[in-house]
Amino acid sequence: MKQYTDIFLDFDDTLYDTHGNAVIALAETYEDFHLDRYFNDPQAFYEDYWKTNIDLWGRYSKGEITRDYLIVERFRHPLCVSEELRVKNEQSASAFKDYCLKISDVFLDYCSSKPGVIDGAHELMDYLRDKGYRLHMCSNGFHEVQYKKLKACGLSNHFDTIILSEDAGVNKPSPLFFEYALKESGANKASTIMIGDNFQTDILGAKNAGLDTIFFNHWPEYPATEPVTYEVKALKDIMNIL
Repeated sequence: MKQYTDIFLDFDDTLYDTHGNAVIALAETYEDFHLDRYFNDPQAFYEDYWKTNIDLWGRYSKGEITRDYLIVERFRHPLCVSEELRVKNEQSASAFKDYCLKISDVFLDYCSSKPGVIDGAHELMDYLRDKGYRLHMCSNGFHEVQYKKLKACGLSNHFDTIILSEDAGVNKPSPLFFEYALKESGANKASTIMIGDNFQTDILGAKNAGLDTIFFNHWPEYPATEPVTYEVKALKDIMNIL
């Protein structure tokens, strides 16, 4: 089996339970802003939020939209499912944008304070550290939010290097992101492997940059579309590879 010295790890939904924590945070935000005044059924808001969020993050990873656009639009769109809020948006887009930003600030604060991790995350990171691997976080997440999440879930001290797209100036899956990550970490491409849950950004991005990969496939609706070096269904299975 090939020997690796350095491991690039995606953070959101690979180690940190971003989706699960966000579900809780979204409900808390909904309650804080008394959005039940505008929605007979909160599911209409929640469902549109997730659909919009997935679309926007996909576009953001491709560099099609900015961070600022994402932050506003992921709330503007689902809020406008409410006819009353849609009218307010049409009457004063600027004021409504400020309203969306206020909601976003509260939501992100709730999200980044949650400690929830994917099952087996701490065990895997302890195992990899004990085995002597150099560990490098590679994320498209926002700078201030990611550091708060790291602290909240107790994984801050497990990484040798924190590599974020905002510092790299480009998002995964761009090969330029991985070039930046290799330079910042001092890792050798031939002895580095990437672990991630997003097939497009993490796995194809790393593969196209010449890296071996471990696809953490825990989203049945987003399967691998081409061969990968390794594929696992649970984080604990990575211990049988590395």
